[in-house]
Amino acid sequence: MKKDRLDKRIRLSNEILLKITKIDEMKGQWKGSLALNPRILGQLKRSVIITSTGSSTRIEGSKMTDQQVDRFLRGIKQLVPKNRDEQEVAGYADLLGRIFDHHDSLKITENRILQLHEIMLEFSEKDKLHRGKYKKKENTVAIVQNGEVKKILFNPTPPWLVKKEMDDALEWLKENQGKKEMHPLVMIANFIFEFLAIHPFEDGNGRLSRALTNLMMLQAGYLHVPYVSLEEIIEDKQSEYYLALRETQKNHKTTDENIDPWINFFLDCILIQSKKAIDLLKGNDPESLLSEVQKKIFDLFGNVEVELGVAEIKKNLADIPLPTIKKSVARLLEHGLIRRIGMGRATRYRMVKK
Repeated sequence: MKKDRLDKRIRLSNEILLKITKIDEMKGQWKGSLALNPRILGQLKRSVIITSTGSSTRIEGSKMTDQQVDRFLRGIKQLVPKNRDEQEVAGYADLLGRIFDHHDSLKITENRILQLHEIMLEFSEKDKLHRGKYKKKENTVAIVQNGEVKKILFNPTPPWLVKKEMDDALEWLKENQGKKEMHPLVMIANFIFEFLAIHPFEDGNGRLSRALTNLMMLQAGYLHVPYVSLEEIIEDKQSEYYLALRETQKNHKTTDENIDPWINFFLDCILIQSKKAIDLLKGNDPESLLSEVQKKIFDLFGNVEVELGVAEIKKNLADIPLPTIKKSVARLLEHGLIRRIGMGRATRYRMVKK
């Protein structure tokens, strides 16, 4: 792979440039008017670690809801992760906490990426032999829903070329960070796409790509990142995530290579994240902080007379995975937009009167 290929595939449209301008305007608003006190920021950061961990692991097939992630992480010092889902949750939460707290000192190099991968898989028994090491066997990029592979999207770099291609991608990143001629959002999107295309590890590539995105965003000065979950936004836009990857990967390493579909998806997610961050500053109505999926669920209630259970919500929104519905209902409860009626299997929900 020649490093100049990574430059040539970037074709910045007016649409992309407009999105970048909007994001940077909100970046300035966040830095210029941050008035939230440290206690609130600390609470938000802890909440985002829970939400991001739940979302990032569910994208890869975990079935733990945010409530289960929260309960598990609260007792992590006394508990040993007992299954794959808990092992992956423990590792991702640990990694994300380190990134949020120490991003300034985590320079992105090959050794750093290997270290972050090892931290992320620290508790994972099935990954014990290959954590912190590039893959030694072939793997594939696939759509995973409810723990099952639904469709193979892409055959990534074979093991014997991984180090060479990762070295090239990291050298490209270092050069562009030094020159400071490329906008950091374009640089991040391009690097993360190449990381996903190489798929350098036997497992954990998707999760690590999202953790690296958080790290690179913070290092580029997007300081709202620990307070609004990017992973939750990606989970809510999961079908678009896979579509953007598929559209970009189909011409990977060809003369027609074009990364615009991926950059557009990436910027759409950052736009949503940035708007939510500004809403936090403004103290807007809780409804303005809802994700697309949460809004769809909230809209089902219609008025204070409507009473729904999770099964009925799932029936109305059949395309949304059950764990995502449960997570979204919990978020509506947190925001005080709905209330719980009954317990256990008889649990139902109603809209709260304004």
